[in-house]
Amino acid sequence: MNSATVRNLLVRGMLAGLVAGVLALVVAYLLGEPSVDQAIAFEDAHAHGHEHEMEVVSRSLQATAGLATGVLVYGVAFGGIAALAYSFALGRVGRFSPRATALLLSGCALVAVYVVPFLKYPANPPSVGDPGTISKRTTLYFLMMLLSVLLAVGATILGKRLAPRLGNWWATVAAVAAFVVVIGLAYAFLPAVNELPAHFPARLLWRFRLSTLAIQTVLWASFGLLFGELAERQLNPRPAKASSGRTVPAPH
Repeated sequence: MNSATVRNLLVRGMLAGLVAGVLALVVAYLLGEPSVDQAIAFEDAHAHGHEHEMEVVSRSLQATAGLATGVLVYGVAFGGIAALAYSFALGRVGRFSPRATALLLSGCALVAVYVVPFLKYPANPPSVGDPGTISKRTTLYFLMMLLSVLLAVGATILGKRLAPRLGNWWATVAAVAAFVVVIGLAYAFLPAVNELPAHFPARLLWRFRLSTLAIQTVLWASFGLLFGELAERQLNPRPAKASSGRTVPAPH
């Protein structure tokens, strides 16, 4: 794959990430923001004897322009990174079409980048968590994410090396099993974080965490579908048809 093709895929990846970000933004606004507002209301109701700090940015601005900026910038950034990873993975993870490779990569990224860390350190709404431990919690989360990504890459390499001896099916099963076992050990040895305040509504916590999972699922799924289509057209262009009806080979 030459540099021009990689550059074109990078542009398409960022574009697909932007569109995926717009869709995720809609989900975040409709599902996530109501839970955030309820969590803030809970925090305010239980902040007896404490002075409220002056808001640097209003809540309405956070829920609109701030949310849109964060989600869209994230979508474009991860779209570019995913496109570069796609350029490297295409043809190396199996004989899949460009479209299928994009969907496979998006699904694996969703699991490795978000779902695996989420199961150990799930997202929490405002008022959940001690402000004094935010650095520790952030470090643990990104450590879990990094470990998950590295293990996913290692499992892919393991599956490729076992395939000639075990066949693709059993090599994949062995690689996935190894990934699950090592992740399970990481879950067991990394410290747990449980800073849920007393009487915090369990239903609110559940809805918030489901909404964050829904946002990431929409983001990665829509990216995989859109980028897969764009990559398919870039790498396997359809032959053009002349006015007489004859097929004219597409230019290379």
